Amino acid sequence: MTTRGIVTLRGEAELVRRAGALFDGVRREFLCAAGEPETWSAAAPRAPRALPPGLVVRKLYGPGVFRASGGRELLERLGEAGAEIRISSAPPAHEAIVVDGRLAVLAGPRSAAGEPRTYSVVREPGVVAGVRALFETAWETAEDLATYRRMPFPRLGDADRTVLRALAAGHTDEAASRRLGVSLRTYRRRVAALMTALDARSRFQAGLRAREILGRRSAG
Repeated sequence: MTTRGIVTLRGEAELVRRAGALFDGVRREFLCAAGEPETWSAAAPRAPRALPPGLVVRKLYGPGVFRASGGRELLERLGEAGAEIRISSAPPAHEAIVVDGRLAVLAGPRSAAGEPRTYSVVREPGVVAGVRALFETAWETAEDLATYRRMPFPRLGDADRTVLRALAAGHTDEAASRRLGVSLRTYRRRVAALMTALDARSRFQAGLRAREILGRRSAG
């Protein structure tokens, strides 16, 4: 489907077929934010052994990249090629790519019914500029890969610490959402993001890690 400045691709197979034409001619800047790096691995061009002079490649991932199949190898390969990599404790809900400030590729949400995922290729200058601005905001608040690996705990905002306290106290989602004045859906989304950031595989594990974090910060 095509509208003014936007082409909608259905499914990763179509994205793969179109990827070469979309990404050919990258000269100055390739920005990619992805919560699930494997989504782009087939479509996005593989990093060369060394980036061409003058080309800036920035990759923004969530902590889940370390658990994804081949994620650590992907980070090593990108780093060796010269890409800049940062890790965000609150990665974007859906993947996005911006090429030279002239086009953006935006992933739609996954279908609960199993229908092909949609990808919007945007060339409208105002929209592309907006996506790039959002990327820059997320990039500035993320940690570079080397710093993130040295951190004992992720950097947390006020909202994250409030959810941590609820987890540490063992409140139910319903009770915690009421105490925080947010919807149950919003609270659960924040808990899911924190579990990823804390590398916790269960609510119980997240609660234990929350108590550890809050205890250390109180002691400090």
